[in-house]
Order: sequence, then C-alpha cells, then structure tokens
Amino acid sequence: MRLIGGKVFDPELGFVEKELCFADGQVSDCSGSCCCDETYDASGCWVIPGLTDVHFHGCKGHDFSDGDAEGLAVMAEYELSRGVTQICPAGMTLLEEDLLKVCRNAAEHRRSGKGGAELVGVHLEGPFLSYAKRGAQNGAWLHAPDVDMFHRLVDAAEGLVKIVSLAPEEPGAMDFVRAVKDEVTVSLAHTTANYDIASEALALGARHVTHLFNAMPAFAHRDPGVVGAALDDEKTRVELICDGIHIHPGMVRAVFKMFGKDRVVLISDTMRAAGMPDGDYTLGGQAVKVTGKLAALEDGTIAGSATDLMGCLKTAVSFGIPLADAVTAAAVNSAKAIGVYDRFGSFDCGKVANAVVLDADLNVKDVFFRGQRVEL
Repeated sequence: MRLIGGKVFDPELGFVEKELCFADGQVSDCSGSCCCDETYDASGCWVIPGLTDVHFHGCKGHDFSDGDAEGLAVMAEYELSRGVTQICPAGMTLLEEDLLKVCRNAAEHRRSGKGGAELVGVHLEGPFLSYAKRGAQNGAWLHAPDVDMFHRLVDAAEGLVKIVSLAPEEPGAMDFVRAVKDEVTVSLAHTTANYDIASEALALGARHVTHLFNAMPAFAHRDPGVVGAALDDEKTRVELICDGIHIHPGMVRAVFKMFGKDRVVLISDTMRAAGMPDGDYTLGGQAVKVTGKLAALEDGTIAGSATDLMGCLKTAVSFGIPLADAVTAAAVNSAKAIGVYDRFGSFDCGKVANAVVLDADLNVKDVFFRGQRVEL
C-alpha cells in the first residue's frame, strides 16, 4: 500500500508532504523499487500514527475490570475504529482475586490473537492509592503497596503490566518503588503527597504521573506538590485528560508550555459509557451517571471520561495545542511511556504499519492496521 498526497506526521519536523509505503504489515521505504501494488490518495488529509492509550477503563458498555473476554474484544474493536491502534487498559481498585482475573483475561486476549486494537500492556491504576484522594476508586478495596502482590498480578498478566500507579505517601511505597522501578513504569497517583514526598519517589525511580491535577493536591505557590515535583524531574512524563471536563483549556495550554510536548501523555481515562448514549453506568462497582461528556458518581465526583483518545486529541487542538504536539503526546510519548516505541508511534521504516487518516476537520476518515485498511 502506498499513501500519497497527505500531510504525514514526523516526530522531528511536524507534518511533511511525503509518501508512505506499507509492506508485509510494516512501514517500508518508498524510494527505488517499492513493490506497493495499491495506492491510497490522502490529499487534503492528515496522516498520523495509530494512537496508544495507556489509561482507559472501558467503552461500548464494557469495562476492563469486568475481566470478561467478550467485553475486552468489543473494547479492542471500538478503539481500533477510533484510530487507537494500541491499548494499555487500566484496572480499577479491586480485591486481589478480581485483579488476578482481570490480568489473566488480558493475557488470554493477547494469546488469542483476536481482532481490534493490539493489547500492548496493562495499567494497574489501583489498589495502591490514598483513601483521601481515592476519587472514583472504591475505598474499601484499597491496599498498601505490596511487592509480592504486584508480582502475582504481573505473573497472571504474563508480563503485560507496564504501568503501576501508587500514592507515594502510603506505608511501604518508597520500598515498593525501589523494588519494581526496573520492571515497570511507576506512576504517582491518587495521592496527598507534598512536593518533598513526590520528589523522593521520583528520585527513587518513579517516572510517570497519572492524570495530572486530578486526585492530587493543587499546584500551589507555597507547596507545588506532585505537579511541581514532576515539573522539576525532566525524566518524568505526565498524563493529561483532554476531554473538556477534567482540565480547563487554559491549564492544558499551561501544561504543554511548562512540560513541553515531549513529556505530556494524552490519555482518555474512558469508562464503559464511551461510544454509548447518556445514561446510568458503573465504574469499579460504583454507580455513574453520564450526561454528555460528564461521567460522575452520585456525589458529583468525576468518574472517568466518556471521550475516547482520538476525541481528546481533537479537543486538545481546539484548546490551541498544535496538532503535531497533540499527536506527539497521544502517539509518541504514550508509546515511549510503556516501552513500545520501537514498534509503534512513528513511521520509521520497520515499525508496525498502523496509521490514521484524518480529514481537514480532524475526523477519522480511515484507519490502517498492520498495513491493511480497516472497515469502519
């Protein structure tokens, strides 16, 4: 397949007018003796790498935490249709027996080779979190950071766990960071930590912050908290939910200016209502009401998002973020955060040929998965 006429994303240059060639499921060299036997005209369109969502819970009526094989397959198909070609779904705070089921289901899904977006990781958002900043997590099932428990979950997932979130102020958290930092991306999350505690965790090897600003102390002038600690540590990436609900547009612009485009990871944090009509749903066993883009618990606590990652990318652009920067955050940085950038996130020769064609209004026109055009 040869894609011609489009404005193609390049991590260094932004968008350039050039041809793309896909052969045997990989990006290939278009020069010389390219053997592409089919041409796709992308004139007037943007061509971007397939996105990687490292933090979403569900969509189309299903949730990763259900531990249901059919539901996970439906989720993967929907994400692919929205140009999210790699998924790293997040589990909620659950009892260990339920988390083990979720992890086994992820491993089985990957082994089965089912269709849809490729499952490239698992994000354990719970249960090693703070009760005071639990948000929509079920406080009854929170657990102190536990290395042995973590390894049981890793084994159940057959090594798919790529991110583990934790509150660094919890008993045993610093020892946990020391023990697992070389095995997984440790992310600060759902925390009351001040600047000093967060800085200590980052110095010990944590390298990520889960949904920046949400479920953590405010970025204050006398105590900059987790946000300030992450800003000072240049190796740390920060997640940002750009659904138009979680973060004010001005703060989205500020984050890109402060952290730079290479340290921001766009995520969706979607729950099962994504791709579904307004109504009553659940998240982590708790009742959620969805109205438009807002998903909330009965007490008004925001409970995930109803906007998929491609929608979040489009919203970020509407807030004034340059398209190339938004794509960097949703395709490049996300892949780097979970160690899969060697296969995904750009059009370097030899990488998997996953691409999305966006029209002039940034709507998904076509998706290519492993070099093949997807029926939308």
